[in-house]
Amino acid sequence: MKTVTTALLALLVAPALLAAEEWPTRPVKIVVPFAPGSTPDMVGRVIADGLQARHPGISVIVENKPGASGNTGTDYVAKSEPDGTTIGISLGGPLAINTLLFSKLPYDPAKDIAPITMLTTLPSVLVVPSSLGANTVADFVALLKKDAGGFSYGSIGAGSLSQLCMEAIGLKAGGGKMVHVPFGGSPQAVTAVIRGDVQAACLPAIAVTPQLASGKVKILAVTTARRSPLLPEIPTLKESGIDVESDAWNALIAPAGTPPTIIAKINAEVGDVLRKPEIREKLHTQLIEPAPSTPDELRARIEAEKKLWADVVKAANIRIN
Repeated sequence: MKTVTTALLALLVAPALLAAEEWPTRPVKIVVPFAPGSTPDMVGRVIADGLQARHPGISVIVENKPGASGNTGTDYVAKSEPDGTTIGISLGGPLAINTLLFSKLPYDPAKDIAPITMLTTLPSVLVVPSSLGANTVADFVALLKKDAGGFSYGSIGAGSLSQLCMEAIGLKAGGGKMVHVPFGGSPQAVTAVIRGDVQAACLPAIAVTPQLASGKVKILAVTTARRSPLLPEIPTLKESGIDVESDAWNALIAPAGTPPTIIAKINAEVGDVLRKPEIREKLHTQLIEPAPSTPDELRARIEAEKKLWADVVKAANIRIN
């Protein structure tokens, strides 16, 4: 009897193990929780193209599900079948920061999401209009301390990383409360800086660097812990005396309950895609660094992100609902 039971169990388990080893065996959907043209969308399409090239007989598609600061698409992934056919691009907002900003989320990142791998990091920069007369972070802080209430800063939306970064800079500089002016995206925020409608912004580097040639804006610092290898001449905020660090990052997730063998297979395949020289070069043109990781490293990054911004969210009293 024991032999028969063991044999039956083996028949049940073997197909699942085989499917994991052969992933993908069916079409794969990569859900992006932001609109087409966004950085997560671009990263998602790079990953989809890389996986498609490895598996020409199976379709790998990108499906955009924007809304609710990334929560809509992330919730869709969380509630999908945990079989490796639906995975998703996500980032610090819907995985960590939104737990601080929303009174309730439709999913629990700690329980409903299976981390697969970090994908990329993207430096943000502190940018000011040249007309402000600030050439360094120290200059900026001095002006801020004189009249914080007269300072306005732009961001790419309420609760966004760009808002949190500027609020953290204000707190660390001891300059008082600045006026927040949210915009619909990086292009609008950059335009506001160029025009002098706002006195500063913390934005993705790639949104700002094309405007440097005009001479109308200045980058004072990058927000990453170390100087970006893609912008080596620009100091960090920490180097400049402001103990603030952050970077925009993208990651790959699956629904909780996805078998570890499938998670490991996807992790390995995506890591191989990100290590290809042509992929790295494509990302570098957007000032994006590939950063593949283990699932555990991604989980640790999510937890660290919550701790990093909890005090800032509380001090600035930032809430979305």
